[in-house]
This record gives sequence, C-alpha cells and structure tokens, in this order.
Amino acid sequence: MSSILLLFICLFIGIAIQRLKNFPKNTAVVLNQYILFVALPAMALHYLPKIKLSWDLLLPALVAWIAFGLSFVLFNFLGKTFHWSKKLTGCLILTAGLGNTSFVGIPIIQALYGDEGLNTLIIVDLPGTFVVLSTVGVLVATLYSNQKKQNESILKKMVTFPPLLAFLVGLFMILLQIDFPEALSTTFKQLAATISPVALISVGYQLKFKTYGKHFRYLLLGLSFQLILLPFVILCLYYFILGKTDLATKVCIIEAAMAPMITGAILASTYGLKPELSNMMVGYGIPLSFVTIAAWYFLVDFLLV
Repeated sequence: MSSILLLFICLFIGIAIQRLKNFPKNTAVVLNQYILFVALPAMALHYLPKIKLSWDLLLPALVAWIAFGLSFVLFNFLGKTFHWSKKLTGCLILTAGLGNTSFVGIPIIQALYGDEGLNTLIIVDLPGTFVVLSTVGVLVATLYSNQKKQNESILKKMVTFPPLLAFLVGLFMILLQIDFPEALSTTFKQLAATISPVALISVGYQLKFKTYGKHFRYLLLGLSFQLILLPFVILCLYYFILGKTDLATKVCIIEAAMAPMITGAILASTYGLKPELSNMMVGYGIPLSFVTIAAWYFLVDFLLV
C-alpha cells in the first residue's frame, strides 16, 4: 500500500512544482539524466548478476521488440490505406510502439510485485525497450522525417548509452556467474531505490494536457493500440499459446500495458514527427494508463494463478 501511495504522491509533487518558479525549466531534463546516467545503471548492476541465465529470459526481452514490430506493421498499413503523411505515421509508430517500461514501469512493477518483479523488468527494459529506442527507433525517426541516415550516430548512441553499458556488464557477470561484493551491491541497490520517486516526480513535471482537436482521433488510435491491444497480444501469446503462468509472465503483460515512453515522444518531436501529437500521447497516456493497468492487473491476477 505504501508503494502505491508513494506513486501517486510523487506524481502529484511533479505536477505541483510545474507552477513553482523556484524550479528551472530544465528540471525534468536533469531528473531524467540522473535516472539514465546513475540510478538505472545502478539498478542493472545490482539485479542482473543475481539472475540465472536461461531461455526464459528471452520472453521478457522480446516484449518491446514485439510491441515495436506490431506498431510498425499496423500504422504503416493504416498510413498507406488512409493516405497519412509520413510524419503522422512515424509519430504513431514511435509513440505507440515504445512503452514507458522504466520511468513509469519501475514504480508500478515494484508496487505490484515487489523487488522480485524488477528482475524481469530489467530484461524487458534494457535489452528490450532501450535497445529498440536506440536502434530501430532512431532509424524510423530518421526515415519518416526525410532526414539522411546516420548509421554512425546510431551506433555511437548505443555504445555510449549508460543503461545499455551497465546491461552488458551485468550480462558478462551473469555468464561468469559472479557478483559484486555485498557492500558495493548494496550501494547499487540504494541508488536504484531512488528511481521510483525521482522518475514519478519527473513524469508529473512533464505532464501537459494539450488540446489539439484535429489530433484526438489519432490519439485515441495510438493509445488504444498501446493500452489495450498490445497487452492483449502479449497475454494471448505468452499465456494462451505458450502456457506461461509465472511471475515473469505477469510482469511482461503489465509492462506491455505501459503508457508511451517519454523519451520516445521526445525523439519523435526532435525529428519533427507531429510534436503536438507526441506530447498528447504522453500527457493523456500516462494518467489513463493507471486505470487500464489496474484493469489488466486484476485480469492477469485472475487468469495466471
């Protein structure tokens, strides 16, 4: 209960400080950089060495790739069918295909499933969402904005991305079956514990409810895909087809139901892919996802026993 309470309190703190002049305009940027460069790598370095390597890890890692692949196929098809602009199609592929598996996902998974659920979340997030964002995400943004490909830039972003580097270190330690000394691992855990409050304050600070009437039908389409269709696909694939009922499967389904990724929306805006719609996907998607995630949680809890 305390984790759920922390979730909403930090979110409202972030919304409240939008109105305080004491906080600079780049507050969210600073908070996000702290998470990406310090807290998230620390989380990876604490949890990853404790994970036993198995084929079961493949399913969590595939969640983000399935999501982006479905988004690409669906919105490309709709874009060609209804003659959308390339920028509109690219915007929906990016914002609906990339879920907020860390900034929003970590506090929610921790509240629902405790620290044990974070072992699966790390696999969904790092080799999944962040690698998708850093590779095919950047590639889609480039192609649909009519900019020239920058393969060297994509590769540079990957090899210098702190969470990905931490993931590679953690994966190396998994292969060698070694862990950090207890004191250092505990330090990483304490740094990782700051993710939930900082991330939620950052999300709250960035929430803005734009009202561009011409975008609402595309907003509804994108959010319906991400909050309803995608978790349904993962539920059918992992539970009904593969017969998985463990905690990892529950986390995968809830992670698939997350709202649009803030960084994905920023990427779309940076490349000129309908910035207003990108902001609306995040601004409306995150609050709405709390309702839909609750529904998915009770459904998953009922089915996967």
